[in-house]
Amino acid sequence: MEKMLDWQIAPMVWSKANLNVPVWKLRGLEPLPEETWDHLKEFLHLDEGDIQAMLETVEPLLEHAHSLVVENYAYLESFPETAALLGWSGGADPAHLAERRRFFTVWLARTLGLDFSHNFASYLFRAGQVHAGHGKRHIHIPSDYVTGAIGLMTAAFARVLEQTQIDANIRLRALAGWNKVFILHLQMMLRGYQTALALGEGDVEINVTLYGRMRALVGREAITIKIFSGQTVLDVLRKFFNYYPRVRSEALESRWESRHHEDARGNPWMDVERVYRPRPGWRVLRNGRDIAYLECEQWRLAEGDEVAIFPPGR
Repeated sequence: MEKMLDWQIAPMVWSKANLNVPVWKLRGLEPLPEETWDHLKEFLHLDEGDIQAMLETVEPLLEHAHSLVVENYAYLESFPETAALLGWSGGADPAHLAERRRFFTVWLARTLGLDFSHNFASYLFRAGQVHAGHGKRHIHIPSDYVTGAIGLMTAAFARVLEQTQIDANIRLRALAGWNKVFILHLQMMLRGYQTALALGEGDVEINVTLYGRMRALVGREAITIKIFSGQTVLDVLRKFFNYYPRVRSEALESRWESRHHEDARGNPWMDVERVYRPRPGWRVLRNGRDIAYLECEQWRLAEGDEVAIFPPGR
């Protein structure tokens, strides 16, 4: 069976609560940050032995926390490429340096505090978006340096612990645990980083206007999202809800659906996928018209088209 486009496999379904209200479906959203966080933490198998060994090393690492922060940015200022990216080729701007140090200090404190909360997962997800140029200074740090910074911090932890009197076996077990934690953090940052880059991928700019409490949830009135020619409203919504995963539960509800496929030889097989649809009262408009009442072909977007997201009551 030939794979169909998303807008072709998402025909209107009719709400059981009101047979006069058509409902569209949205497929292909990334897992929520907290879901990725929990799943990868389980996969990395950060067990009680790792945690206990890491706790043994928290005090000496905390004693060196200030120097770790200072040395990190001194190195970034001395390395020509990162200095240029940060605008520090002629020396670090004091205000900018202070901002970066504060961020790093918060991250280090939460890391040493063994923070595995979903709030921290969201914090790291947003940090990835900031590194993709979506912070207030709009500085884009290539992902190579984000990954490299994690490697440098692993090495810095090893140097600090090498100078302690902690039993060598405990140090090794602790470093294995910290490495798992850093991989977990890196993955969350890269997830956020990728959602930010996705907003700028395409040759057509679509302005998305937000209304009601969606503005408060997102913290802005509008956002520009790029898509490729021929893509649809659903492609815009997918990028939007991947970038702002925290608003999904407000505007969307999900369920698991089975899908039937055929391989190259015609053998049937089935999988399940999570499908989202709007909660009652939420509407998405294309050029002022509710997409729930448009033919699927009318969901295609072109330069100058606008998308609006309305909560209930408007």
